[in-house]
Amino acid sequence: MINHHVFQLNKYNDNRGFFYESFSKDLSLELGQNFVQDNISFSSCGVVRGLHYQWDGPMGKLIHVPKGRIVDHIVDIRKNSEYYGKSYKFELSDENSRILWVPPGYAHGFEALQDSIVMYKCTSYYNHLGEGCINFFDKNLNLNLTLDQKDVIISEKDKKGLSWEDYILDPKF
Repeated sequence: MINHHVFQLNKYNDNRGFFYESFSKDLSLELGQNFVQDNISFSSCGVVRGLHYQWDGPMGKLIHVPKGRIVDHIVDIRKNSEYYGKSYKFELSDENSRILWVPPGYAHGFEALQDSIVMYKCTSYYNHLGEGCINFFDKNLNLNLTLDQKDVIISEKDKKGLSWEDYILDPKF
């Protein structure tokens, strides 16, 4: 069973700007999740983040982009899943007003196609001792990236992410 979901927000535009409800308890109940932490990141155009996962205190993320445009990538890293190793990508932007649910057991990352603010509503607290990273550019993942690898901005930590082959030797989910 595929567990990720994309939700379309109801966005109301007028001559003053826009309004939308980014979260409600009903959505939390629909997902069967209790969210405990909100995170916000800013990424300049050309930034790549990920592919991150947290196994100790598994973290699900509800993601939306109130400003900018990203291509979000997730990979199923649950060893007993029929979709193990399968990747999915979604465009999230302030124009399309989508929210993506990424459950625990998926590695997550994104490419910033514009200067972007990304908001994450999380199901557990951040635990740096129980997190991992899979290399975004591992050819075995077939992510079909939008940005050219030679032009991206990426952290040293993310550059050192595990290969897919190394992850499957010691899967965390």
